[in-house]
Amino acid sequence: MKGLNLDHNNYAELLAQAKEACSNAYAPYSGYKVGAAVLWTSGRITTGSNVENASFGLTICAERNAIFQGTAKGERKISALAVAVLTEEMPSPCGACRQVIREFCTDCDIFLINGCGEAKETSLKKLLPDSFGPEFLDINI
Repeated sequence: MKGLNLDHNNYAELLAQAKEACSNAYAPYSGYKVGAAVLWTSGRITTGSNVENASFGLTICAERNAIFQGTAKGERKISALAVAVLTEEMPSPCGACRQVIREFCTDCDIFLINGCGEAKETSLKKLLPDSFGPEFLDINI
């Protein structure tokens, strides 16, 4: 972990909350349930799950749902994020989610958890290199 000082309890809690959010996903069309948990610099953790819709364009991903839950509570800086799925494959945030994550951190640890209990650590810079963010518009979030 890149200097986030996530102790074992915080790391375990972040992963546990992502897994719990996954169990609450609403995915009747794809059957692909995803849960996410965001650790904010304040220490708060917010969660979200994917919510599908018959009008597919209105579906929201778990990562964005968790981030929007945090911003609704006044959070603005992400420290770390965990994404969990029930399948054997490792999850990976979609392009839209990567850009929304980028809005609230220039880089952060991202933990990916599959249904077999395997975890992989990556970072936003690895998932979204040479990214565009608020500072390019002279905005300091």
